Amino acid sequence: MDADASPDLSTIPLMADGRTAADHIAEIEARSHAERVPMGNGGRMMWHVWGAEPGKPVLVLLHGGGGSWLHWVRNVLPLSRRYALYVADLPGLGESDSPDNLGDVWSVTNCAKHAMDELLPKDQRFDIAGFSFGGNIGSHICTLYGDRVRSMTLVGPGGFRMKRLARGALTRLTRDMSGETLVAEARRNLEILMVHDPKAIDPIALHMQVVNSLRARTKSRGISSKGLLSDVVPTLRTRVNAIWGEFDSTAHPYFEEREVFLREHHPQIDLRYIPGGGHWIAFEGADAFNAMLPDMLGKLPD
Repeated sequence: MDADASPDLSTIPLMADGRTAADHIAEIEARSHAERVPMGNGGRMMWHVWGAEPGKPVLVLLHGGGGSWLHWVRNVLPLSRRYALYVADLPGLGESDSPDNLGDVWSVTNCAKHAMDELLPKDQRFDIAGFSFGGNIGSHICTLYGDRVRSMTLVGPGGFRMKRLARGALTRLTRDMSGETLVAEARRNLEILMVHDPKAIDPIALHMQVVNSLRARTKSRGISSKGLLSDVVPTLRTRVNAIWGEFDSTAHPYFEEREVFLREHHPQIDLRYIPGGGHWIAFEGADAFNAMLPDMLGKLPD
């Protein structure tokens, strides 16, 4: 397959209504305003903006490793009813250009922060919610913004220097794989890392995993494996929240160690679990997540 050719998505099952996952995603994306914003190194960072009416609080969503805004595909429309929602493709991922160093947390962070300076309303504080790798990058961004960031919500945070169960090795998806192989290996990767119940893997999840994996350049797994979240969390001066799925593969059954660490450095933390879900809890437990995050943010002081 040519390096620039589109992957074969024809083997992804149709949705219950007969549409493809791509059609469903396109419908959600069409309700956003897309912006490619300079990120300070000559490249541009892709953002999708939903619900940016005057007077609404600003919420920034940062996706997980190897991902894109599609990690929030079940959240953007419900959350945009309440928030001006700015949803990133982090540098080197999704449709964003690369940072200068694909394996350096500060290279990714500084590019994202430069784009946020360009894009976000200048006269408003804002909240950040970051899934997995996005929680790591979001926490580093917080150190550069001071009190302009009202809160940082870690969603299934990755990057702690703490125990985790060994899981099966993830398969690297490549463009020379057949459509059948791409979908089969995407499903396997989702089962290993992202969801607790295999029944949660629908056509949208498969589409997301294939497309995002083939576009990813930033070495998010390598960055997270250095345990940098353990170093940056104690330095944060903003309010910190945390949400995990009950069976998050990156933390279960070692949640207590993470709780103790977070409460030690942020005694006022609002830390909650969503029953039954895995790592990608904003997708697998979308209804609960879409209610929980606004409840958490609504209880924070201005």
